[in-house]
Amino acid sequence: MNKEAPRLRVRRPAPCLLPAACCLLLLACPLVARGAQPAIDDARLAADGIRKLSGKHLTLYTDLPRSEQIEILPAVFDQAFPQWCQYFRVSAQEHADWRVVGCLVRDKPRFIRCGLMPDNLPLVHQGYFAMGQLWVFDQSSDYYRRHLLLHEGTHAFMTAFLDGTGPPWYAEGTAELMGTHRWSDGRLTLGIMPASREEVPQLGRVRLVQDAVAAHRAKHLQAVLDFPPQALSETEAYAWCWAAAALLDMHPRYRDRFRTLYHFAAKDGRLNEELHRLFAGDWQQLSEEWQLFVVEMEYGYDFARSAIDFTPGAPLPAPGPTVRVAADRGWQNSGWQLRRGVKYRLTASGRYQIGTQPQIWWCEPGGVSIRYYHGRPLGILLAAVRCDEGRSHSTGLVRPMVIGLAATVVPAETGTLYLKINHSPGELSGNSGSLAVRVEAEAGP
Repeated sequence: MNKEAPRLRVRRPAPCLLPAACCLLLLACPLVARGAQPAIDDARLAADGIRKLSGKHLTLYTDLPRSEQIEILPAVFDQAFPQWCQYFRVSAQEHADWRVVGCLVRDKPRFIRCGLMPDNLPLVHQGYFAMGQLWVFDQSSDYYRRHLLLHEGTHAFMTAFLDGTGPPWYAEGTAELMGTHRWSDGRLTLGIMPASREEVPQLGRVRLVQDAVAAHRAKHLQAVLDFPPQALSETEAYAWCWAAAALLDMHPRYRDRFRTLYHFAAKDGRLNEELHRLFAGDWQQLSEEWQLFVVEMEYGYDFARSAIDFTPGAPLPAPGPTVRVAADRGWQNSGWQLRRGVKYRLTASGRYQIGTQPQIWWCEPGGVSIRYYHGRPLGILLAAVRCDEGRSHSTGLVRPMVIGLAATVVPAETGTLYLKINHSPGELSGNSGSLAVRVEAEAGP
C-alpha cells in the first residue's frame, strides 16, 4: 500500500478548508467533518480503473484513458509552481517538496466508492479545492481542463503559502487570472490576456462580460469587490472577478500596487481595505478605466495602448489648435478643454493604416465601410468629452461622438476633449500612422 503524497510544508498553519470565497463556496462543514482521508491504495484503485500520474508537485488520480493531453497534466502543474512562487514571492527552492493530491474525474461515483471524493461534493462547479486536495471534472476541451487544474492549483498554492485566499473577488479573480494560460511547444505561461476565443476554448469569460454589458447588467468595480460568497454560485460572477484581477494586474498604472495585495490574503477583511488605501489617490480614474475595459471588452485587450491620460486640458486658444491622433492607441487626451454649451468644429485629415490581415487597410478619418466595429465604420474618428471634475457616475469616454471628416459638437459639460479612431482595443498593435484634427470654437450667432 503506497503512502499518501507528502503533506505541504508551509510557513504557517494552513486552514483545513478555503474560505467560502473559492470554488468550494457550496461545500459546508459536514464535508470537512468526515475526518482525515484514508491512506491511498494505488493497487486497489488501479483494479477499479483509477490510475496514478505523478509529477514533482502533483499526484493526479484519474479514470480517463491514456492520451497525450492527460499524461502531460503533472508536467503542466510542475511548470506552474515556479510561476506561482515568483508571483507571490515564495521561495521555490525552500518549498521544492510541496505536493498536492488531485483527482481528474469522469465517473464521480467511482471516486466516491474508492474514497477519493466526498459523497457530498456537488456538481454545480467544475472544480474544487478543500482539505489539501483538489478535484477537477473532465472537460471536452483540453484547454479548459488545464485551466481548471491551474485554477484549483492556485487555490492550493495560496492556501498553503499565504494562509488564505482573500475576499471572494480576489480568491476567484486571482485563480482565474493564473488559470488563463498559454501552453505552446511544451511551455506554460500563466496570467495571459487571451488573444482570441480559439486560444481559450470553453473558457468564455470575455463573452460573459460582453453579454452582460449588452444586457445592461454591467457591474461597477465596487460591486465586484463586494461580492458575497454566495455570488460565486453563478458562472458570470467568475467572469467579473477575472475582469477585475486582469485590469489591476495587467494595466501598467495599477500592476505594481495590485501585486502587493497577496500580503493581506490571510487577513480577514483587510485586503479590500488595503486596496482602497493603495488606490485612494486615483480611485476615480481606476473606476473610469474599469468602465472602459468592460464596455470595450475584447480578446487581446491591449491595456498599455488603452491606458488613459487623465491630465485636465488647458483652455482652448484662438485660433484653434491642431491635435495629432495616433491610430495605434485608444482614447488620447487632446490637451484641450471644451466648455459646456459652446459649439466647436472638429475637422480631420490624414491617412493611416488599420491592421495588416489579410492585407494592409488604408484609412482616412471617415473610416472604411467595408467593415464595421460597434456599428460604426472601422477607423472612423471618434471624440468624447470627459468631465474635468471626474465626479460623473459614468465617464464620458463610454459615450463617443462620431466625427469622421468633420462635425460640430456641443459639450453637455465642461471637460477635456479625447480622440481616437474606431477600432478594437485588441487589434491596436496592427495599426500605424496618425491623423490631424483641427479644433475650433465656432463664432456665436
